[in-house]
Amino acid sequence: MSTRPLGGTGLSVTALCIGTSPLADMPFLYGYSVSPDRAVATIDAVLAVPEKINFIDTSNGYGEDGAAERRVGTALRSHGGLPPGTVLATKVDPDPATGDFSGVRVRQSLLESMERLGLDHIDLLHLHDPERITFAEATAPGGPVAALADLKAEGLVSHLGVAGGPVAVMRDYLDTGVFEVVLTHNRYTLLDRSAEELFRTAREQGIGVLNAAPYGGGMLAKGPDQQSRYAYGERDDAIAAAAHAMAAAAGRAGVPLAAAALQFSLRAPFIDSTVVGVSSPSRVAETLTLAETPIPEALWQELASLLPPPNLWLDPP
Repeated sequence: MSTRPLGGTGLSVTALCIGTSPLADMPFLYGYSVSPDRAVATIDAVLAVPEKINFIDTSNGYGEDGAAERRVGTALRSHGGLPPGTVLATKVDPDPATGDFSGVRVRQSLLESMERLGLDHIDLLHLHDPERITFAEATAPGGPVAALADLKAEGLVSHLGVAGGPVAVMRDYLDTGVFEVVLTHNRYTLLDRSAEELFRTAREQGIGVLNAAPYGGGMLAKGPDQQSRYAYGERDDAIAAAAHAMAAAAGRAGVPLAAAALQFSLRAPFIDSTVVGVSSPSRVAETLTLAETPIPEALWQELASLLPPPNLWLDPP
């Protein structure tokens, strides 16, 4: 799995990026716990295959008191720091107690992250879920966007990205010209194409494109019988019906639905890297296997015919 440019950043990344949200031990979100030892072992497993995965994604706000970053930092320290050629992205988040997402808070968020990770520099720093504040607040003088630009100018950060959900919100931030990378989640999957136009346009503009949550929050990995929720919420019955039909089609082709869901993102020519959350070393190995599973062309055609109508997507056109 060779590396490719991340937009115009100059960073070289693998097609797979490992997301660390599940490593933060958030059973209320994922339905299971992850111990510190298991989390560190998972990062160790990622760092053991740099030729296949050289990209790690985390965030200040993953888990209580930055649990994901602390666990990633523990693993990195045991390896003598971030290995050469490995790219790490984190995100600035509001103050967990007050909700403050000011420019001052952005700077503090980065400092917290660097301390937890044991790093004095961040390759890629995202503004995380900016839909939590208004665009006017974010872009005001001294606000979060200005603070991010200052952090880059000071050399603490090499590149800036925006990571969030709603496509229209992501588009507004890209239009500022400040951000070099865009990440959105659950919006380019077998069941949803909300982000396709955004991704294509970003790619044409030289902006790095990251697609997160290719399994739609689990439905396309565990299967619709085990996971009724899509994108962390209850979805229309038609979404579940489409997922059942896709699972049946994949089964007839002898292909795990999860493999098709992952490779749907990996094969898109306008996506630089696909962010997949993992919760154990075995999940790292399983993800690599899914990425390499042969899939017949006929299955792609059948899956495309089962796509739910646009009015059921997360962000209808």
